[in-house]
Amino acid sequence: MADFDEKNGSKVATELQKEFPKVKVLFQKVDVSDENSVQTLADAVLENFDSVDNIINNAGVFAKGALHELDSKTWDRVMAIDVKSIFLMTKAFVPTMIKQGHGVITNIASVSGLMGDYNMAVYNAAKGAVVNLVKSMALDYGKYGIRVNNIAPGPTNTAMFQRNPKEVIQKFNEASPLGHIVQPEDIANMAYFLASDQAKSITGQNVQVTAGFGIYSGQPVQ
Repeated sequence: MADFDEKNGSKVATELQKEFPKVKVLFQKVDVSDENSVQTLADAVLENFDSVDNIINNAGVFAKGALHELDSKTWDRVMAIDVKSIFLMTKAFVPTMIKQGHGVITNIASVSGLMGDYNMAVYNAAKGAVVNLVKSMALDYGKYGIRVNNIAPGPTNTAMFQRNPKEVIQKFNEASPLGHIVQPEDIANMAYFLASDQAKSITGQNVQVTAGFGIYSGQPVQ
């Protein structure tokens, strides 16, 4: 497990270790936008484990604003965490996957990388980059037995989303044809599937888990 939040990450790792005593659970603090930090993570992983079978690039941040309203610091931060992190993690770990002849990389993109949103210019740009990057990665690494896919969630009930006012959260729930937004467990279940042999012929895809967001053409009810 790797995260910037060392306190919470260590706590969760300890809880998982107790729940699964027969496996090794380790936590490493990492800033996925920093090359030295990512390399330190890679060194720790390779020191403790015989192989690298699955990487989930889940780090992401969000910023509001139309393009002209953003400053360069905000633009660079979102791009670094949402896009550059995938480059750095791949650079650090894919040589081991190539050597061992197998591996799975799953990036967390977004429905916002497939379509546009109001006042979300930099987030749309970052997730749009991830949406197309997966195809290049899948083409380049397929010959080594490495599969690469994206999960593109819709609005998801994460701690970051829960910072919205209750009335906003309710509007999102009502906007879904299912009457609810995505739960984090829904994304975890898809990541588990994509890492399994059941998905052995799936690569280069943007798999949407959206609770129905993004399927509406916008036409009025007839």
